[in-house]
Amino acid sequence: MRYISTRATGTPPSEHKRFCEILLEGLAPDGGLYLPETYPQVDAATLTRWRGLAYADLAFEILSLYVDDIPADDLRALCRKTYTEEVFGTAAIVPLTRLEDGLYLQALSNGPTLAFKDMAMQLLGNLFEYELARRGEELNIFGATSGDTGSAAEYAMRGKKGVRVFMTSPDGRMSPFQQAQMFSLLDDNIYNIAITGVFDDCQDLVKAVSGDLDFKRKYKIGTVNSINWARLMAQVVYYFAGYLQSTKSNEERVSFTVPSGNFGNVCAGHVARMMGLPIAQLVVATNENDVLDEFFRTGVYRVRGTADTHETSSPSMDISKASNFERFVFDLLGRDGARTADLFGSQVPRQGRFDLGADPAFAQAASRYGFASGKSTHTDRLATIRDTWQKYGLVVDTHTADGLKVAHEHRVPGVPMLVLETALPIKFAATIVEALGREPERPAKFAGIEALPKKVRVMAPDVQAIKDLIAHACD
Repeated sequence: MRYISTRATGTPPSEHKRFCEILLEGLAPDGGLYLPETYPQVDAATLTRWRGLAYADLAFEILSLYVDDIPADDLRALCRKTYTEEVFGTAAIVPLTRLEDGLYLQALSNGPTLAFKDMAMQLLGNLFEYELARRGEELNIFGATSGDTGSAAEYAMRGKKGVRVFMTSPDGRMSPFQQAQMFSLLDDNIYNIAITGVFDDCQDLVKAVSGDLDFKRKYKIGTVNSINWARLMAQVVYYFAGYLQSTKSNEERVSFTVPSGNFGNVCAGHVARMMGLPIAQLVVATNENDVLDEFFRTGVYRVRGTADTHETSSPSMDISKASNFERFVFDLLGRDGARTADLFGSQVPRQGRFDLGADPAFAQAASRYGFASGKSTHTDRLATIRDTWQKYGLVVDTHTADGLKVAHEHRVPGVPMLVLETALPIKFAATIVEALGREPERPAKFAGIEALPKKVRVMAPDVQAIKDLIAHACD
């Protein structure tokens, strides 16, 4: 298996890398994102063989299609070390809850930080430690979070040998619980940086530092954001797990609704569908920051500035520049690297938008790739949280509520709809109180977390100042 950049040119593209070469990298040197040269295909016989596998063994089977430079026994051991009942609280790892006929909730929030990011980040931490030990090297992870990526990364990397984590987040824009999860980690290898801006400012810093190749190489900069292919690859597994739990035969198709801001979670579903998983629709659910919904309705991808990025009650999706979206557009345009580079490397930086509405390829987003979308607002969120509690006796977090609202609008008779749960409600307690009049359940291990001592540095979105901080920590 070889990997290419979404901005690679030439036939075949000039640069091919193996998995472990891109594992520790973020962006490709040309500014693009890595994808496999081709998607491995999974046939009906293989799907049948995978039915009944434990999640860790299913992960090994899928990952081994993409990873051929880690010995199979080592990769299997890494998967079994990662996906355990002890870490995720359930043997199923990602159990399904049937809400009613044809509607399911897939739990992805049983990990250490109570969010779906743990599903990939726990594996990434083990992969990083394994590969760094094999090379005898160190890695400085520089990332951005709108809420859950940061804590999932820090919990996965704390205490790992050879790894430092520098995590930026938008100052004051995460929930108090999310902030406490990150800032209360006092480990020497964890650096929290609150940026005076929005998530997109943090994401721009990550891209700027990753784009300085000399600095990146000197200080061994890597990333755990969803631009890292290994993280997205790990997320593909739970789409297969959800399908296999909700069907009895491979002739059945299912749909998934995915709350999404940065397009990483649903992009993993796109990869699973490209591999042959029988997915009817991939429904993207956004909040008031509806960049993705606008694209799937109109063909216009229009990023918003800081002033136009709404602060919402589903803050992990307060994103107006979807980094992973480039991967899908690359596929949508027939893997035309030059055109993808023009759209994301030229038109978006210059004009803040591009328009594929008149391009024949745009129609294929729905017809060939199964994408649909919808939007949820704060009012919708409250109504969905109340309705879900009254109908099913379940309390859901704000982002999952966005997913459920949009899922109801896209259900098709005879096609099961699986809604990906993204976090536990305690992470967004204020909105749950507003909706239901009571606090959501809090896991005992997080009692009083908001009162713990905190370690965080507030900084302006200044690239050079961030580089100086990293350099000082490493020297």
